[in-house]
Amino acid sequence: VQLQASGGGLVQAGDSLRLSCAASGRIFSSYVVGWFRQAPGKEREFVAGIRWRGGSTYYADSVKGRFTCSRDDAKSVFYLQMNNMKPDDTAVYYCATTGPSTWGSHRAADYGSWGQGTEVTVSS
Repeated sequence: VQLQASGGGLVQAGDSLRLSCAASGRIFSSYVVGWFRQAPGKEREFVAGIRWRGGSTYYADSVKGRFTCSRDDAKSVFYLQMNNMKPDDTAVYYCATTGPSTWGSHRAADYGSWGQGTEVTVSS
């Protein structure tokens, strides 16, 4: 599977932004799609994940209540809706996949098929 993230941009604190992750190639319904972000000088950190089949989700504590994962099965596109954004959300955002056995993992090492990231900047 190949993934491509898009939708990043420059927003102000408190604004909303929706990222997209388009999937192509060989896709298994058991896949889990995860969102990660990496700020300058920091390690890549987990943000959220969604199960392809069923749509169950899980989130990092730092974004719970503000970010929401969703998917469009027909288009093979995954979304990350980001509300009430904060300057600390500034980072390059990536999407990646993992298998059902690592459902719920926050470890970047458990994910593969990393797509090209999309940059998000939140000004104060």
